[in-house]
Amino acid sequence: MSPLHLSFFSAFTMSSLGFAFHRTHLISALLCLESMMLSMYIALSTWPIETQTPSPTLMPILMLAFSACEAGTGLAMLVASTRTHGSDHLHNLNLLQC
Repeated sequence: MSPLHLSFFSAFTMSSLGFAFHRTHLISALLCLESMMLSMYIALSTWPIETQTPSPTLMPILMLAFSACEAGTGLAMLVASTRTHGSDHLHNLNLLQC
């Protein structure tokens, strides 16, 4: 395994572990999700270079657009939950009370 692949896999693994174990605040969960999407974007962007394909694929651009939409939606949810509940703690957000 090349050092480039190892860095992508470790970045994705560390952000998924952070998402799994440190879910106290909504902003930390959003940052872990954004880190996962960024490591996948970089891996998909370098994939055509490693395989020497003649034309780059459109998949990284689409994934970057979906990542931007996810970040905007997540920040809107963060602002809405902070205004209604007073904090961004995830244990305050109960689906049965909304």
